[in-house]
Amino acid sequence: MYPRAGGQYVFLREGLGPLWGFLYGWTLLLVIQTGTIAAVAVAFARFLGVLVPAVSPDVFLSLGTIPSLGDMLFTLIGRPPATPSTIELGLSEQRLVGIGTVVLLTWINVRGVKTGAWLQTMLTGVKVIGVGGLILAGIIFARRPEAAAQNFGNLFTGVDWSLALVPLVGAAMVGSLFSSDAWNNVTFAAAEVQNPRKNLPLAMVLGTALVGLIYVLANVAYLSVLPLEAIKAAPQDRVATAAMQAMFGDVGRTLMAILIMISTFGCNVGLILAGARVSWAMSKDGLFFKKVGQLDPVHNTPKMALWVQCVWTCVLAISGSYGQLLDYVIFAAVLFYFLTCVALMRLRFTRPDIERPVKTLAYPVLPIVYLLGTGTILVVLLLEKPLYTWPGLLIVALGVPVYFLWSRRSAGSPAGA
Repeated sequence: MYPRAGGQYVFLREGLGPLWGFLYGWTLLLVIQTGTIAAVAVAFARFLGVLVPAVSPDVFLSLGTIPSLGDMLFTLIGRPPATPSTIELGLSEQRLVGIGTVVLLTWINVRGVKTGAWLQTMLTGVKVIGVGGLILAGIIFARRPEAAAQNFGNLFTGVDWSLALVPLVGAAMVGSLFSSDAWNNVTFAAAEVQNPRKNLPLAMVLGTALVGLIYVLANVAYLSVLPLEAIKAAPQDRVATAAMQAMFGDVGRTLMAILIMISTFGCNVGLILAGARVSWAMSKDGLFFKKVGQLDPVHNTPKMALWVQCVWTCVLAISGSYGQLLDYVIFAAVLFYFLTCVALMRLRFTRPDIERPVKTLAYPVLPIVYLLGTGTILVVLLLEKPLYTWPGLLIVALGVPVYFLWSRRSAGSPAGA
């Protein structure tokens, strides 16, 4: 219905109003997109550490420590956490490498959409072939019967299938939701897609289905090779690397590290390209700095929006808070997915006559089921991980006064400058 630059920002603006669109763009810039880019960039550096041990996570230049956002929030309301957590500001080899990749990929995206798209396509092809090989090796050729028997043999034994399981599953969803997030990013650059009314839905449906299948099969491969204790004890959570090492020794460990570096590098090509389009769209609506809405005269790309995104991502990487940001990112992302589904349903009443090129499957049953599912996850995360989810909600709420200040400023300027 709305194949314009900005994607989900536009959907929320049209379906619920300008405030909700702004809150999404605000949160995307502060946490969702930039936090994801920072986390993926440092993941690249973490696996580079497998090949080059000198790329260490240890901070060599400390800029001090600050309480986490959750600690500060709960201290303000008189409920300081029993086990305070802090964020160490500073530089490490891993953070520097991560920052370097963000700057490089931002520069590549400034040079043009075709360059970034070509690089992402090439890297995606390589990693799909590599992960396909890992899946075949783990499930068929290098399967370890003892590990598979332990992990799959007693899969449903001793499990409490009462409602008490719901909070545990909901809290455990954070990692898998994070790995699946950004499936909607293709809509951010909708204005630059050929035949978007056909190709956007096709890209999202096929992309999500394929990635979901690959993720499930990859996890089956890990569970077919590694016993549960080995998965828990994987160094720096590098389960895929541990699986390849178990199958092929140090050669497998090295190959997996290279594959994940290719994967994370390619992932950030798309994340950086897509995220800047939302800031650009907000600027065109008079809700962000005017210069962010300008296109590079040579390459026709949102140059300033890309560099603003880059700078804030680098700040997050220096803070080293990407581990905590993962929880902030997911709560905020799921909240706006929930609201976007509400916007879809509201548009049935506010814009009944607008052309709808794609019909919603089993409407309204499927959207209602989706709202119930995401609503349950939001409630569970608020209850089970309050130190991370309430601050995520606070980040969203802080955008409300900013929106009204910016709206007043824009209204007072004839050019929205």
